[in-house]
Amino acid sequence: MAFDSYRQFIDKLDAAGELIRISQPVATELEITALADREMKKPGGGKALLIEKPTINGKVSPFPVAINTMGSWKRMAMSMSAGTVEEVADELGSLMKAKPPTGFREAIKLFGTALELRHAKPKTVKSGPCKEVIHKFDAPPTRTEPWPAAAPISNLESQMSDSPPTLADLPILKCWPLDGGRFVTLPCVVTRDPDTGERNLGMYRIQVYDQQTTGMHWQLQKVAARHGRRYYERGERMPVSIFLGGDPMFPFAATAPLPDGLDEFLLAGYLRRKSVELVKCETNDLEVPANADFVIEGYIDPKEPLRDEGPFGDHTGYYTLPEPYPVFHVTAVTHRKDAVYPATIVGIPPMEDFYMGGASVKLFLPIFKMNFPEIVDIALPAEGVFHNLVFVSIKKTYPMQAYKIMHGLWGMGQMMFTKYMVIVDADVNVHNTSEVLFHLCANTDPQRDSIFTKGPADVLDHATSEIAIGSKLGIDATKKLPGEGFKRPWPPLIKMDEAVQAKVEKLVNP
Repeated sequence: MAFDSYRQFIDKLDAAGELIRISQPVATELEITALADREMKKPGGGKALLIEKPTINGKVSPFPVAINTMGSWKRMAMSMSAGTVEEVADELGSLMKAKPPTGFREAIKLFGTALELRHAKPKTVKSGPCKEVIHKFDAPPTRTEPWPAAAPISNLESQMSDSPPTLADLPILKCWPLDGGRFVTLPCVVTRDPDTGERNLGMYRIQVYDQQTTGMHWQLQKVAARHGRRYYERGERMPVSIFLGGDPMFPFAATAPLPDGLDEFLLAGYLRRKSVELVKCETNDLEVPANADFVIEGYIDPKEPLRDEGPFGDHTGYYTLPEPYPVFHVTAVTHRKDAVYPATIVGIPPMEDFYMGGASVKLFLPIFKMNFPEIVDIALPAEGVFHNLVFVSIKKTYPMQAYKIMHGLWGMGQMMFTKYMVIVDADVNVHNTSEVLFHLCANTDPQRDSIFTKGPADVLDHATSEIAIGSKLGIDATKKLPGEGFKRPWPPLIKMDEAVQAKVEKLVNP
C-alpha cells in the first residue's frame, strides 16, 4: 500500500494502536522533544505521537506535529506496508539474485518481479496536493560581506502572521536547550548534479535563521555537498528544494545508503509498490513528490559567504558546535490544506533513528553479501549511534578473512565512518550485544587480534583531533586458525547434551 499523505500513514498507525494523540497545547520549544524523548526511550521504541496543538511562543499552529512515527520495528514495517522489515529485505535479496529463466516456471516468477519493478520509475505529473496552498517570495539580494561570527538567532515568533505561511509559521522544533535555534529535522532535500543532471535525495538538518533564510548542513562527504561544490566552481546559483511528509518511504529513502547517482525515488517507488509522482516546483526546475505535505523551494548562491550553523543536539548524544555552511534562501512555501508536519529528534540513544538505520542495514544486507558472500549478518548497536560501532558475523574459511571484511566494509559508502568494527563467527547473534561482547572478550588477544587504520571520519564526531579525519579499530573476535599465528588447540564452547536438555525441558514443562 502506498500512502497518499503523511496523515494517511498517521491514521493507519492510529488504527493499529501505535499512536498517542496529544490534544492539549505543547510548545515546539523543548516540550515536544521532552515528550518524544521520553517515549523513544521506552522498551521497543514506545508509540508514535501526534501533537494536535503545537504552539510557537504560545500561539497554536494550524499544523499538527507527528513524531516517532517510525521509531519501532513494527512501525518501520508498517511504513513499508509489510509484516516485517525482513520480508522486504528477503524480497529485495531474491531480486538481486535473479537470473535469466531456464524454464516456464522461472519465467513466470521473473515476470511477477518485473510487474513490481515497473512501479519503481518515478513519473512527472502537472500538479498535486502539495500545491493546494502556494506562497511565493521575492528573491533577497545576495550578501557579499561575511556573516557575523556568532549570528544572532531571529525571533521567529514575532514574525508569525495570518498570511500564507513562512518558515516562522511552521511548527519547527527547538529540540534541546543549547540548540542555536529551530531546526527542520526530517527534511528531504532535492539537488541535481549540474554536469550530469542526476538527482539526489538526501537528509540534512535545516537551521532556520529567519522567515526566508536557513542553514544547509550537508557534510563534506555527502552527495549534495559534491553537487554544491560544482555549482561553486561554476559560479552558478544552485537550485534546492526541501519537502516534508507524503509517503513515509520518502524520508527513509533519503537516509538510505544508496550509491552516488542512483535515484532515491526509484527505491521509494519500489518500497511503496507504486511509482512516485513528481511535480515541478514553482520557482526552480527541480521536482518533488506531488503528495508531499510541505515544499520549501529556494537556492544557494555561491557568491555569498558561508554562515555559522549550530549548535545542535545531535545523534552522537553531544552538541555539534557551530561551523560555517551554505545559506539557503527560500523563494516559495507550498503545502497541502490538511498538512501534517513530520519531525524527529536525535540525541542519546536509543532514538527513532536507530530503527530507521537498522532497517537500512537489513534492507541492504543482500548487497553486502553480493560483495562479501561470507557475511552472515550485520548489526549497528544503538550505543554506536549508527556507524561508530558495527558487529559483523562471517562464515570463516581461511586465515585473515576477518581483516579482509574490515577493509572491504570500510571502503563501502557510509561504512567509512565506522570507528570500531568487531568480526565474529557465523554462530554468534550480532543483534545480541551481550553475546558479541562475550566472544570479543573470550576470543581475542588484544595485540594480535586488533588493527588500527586511518580514514575519513564523520564531521559530527567531536572526538577526532581534526574535523572529518580519524582513526579506526578493527577487532577479529573469530576462532583463530593455525595460519593466523595461533599454535594452541582451540577449546570447544561449553554446551549441554541435546538429549539431556530435552529431558530437562519435559520435566520443567510437562
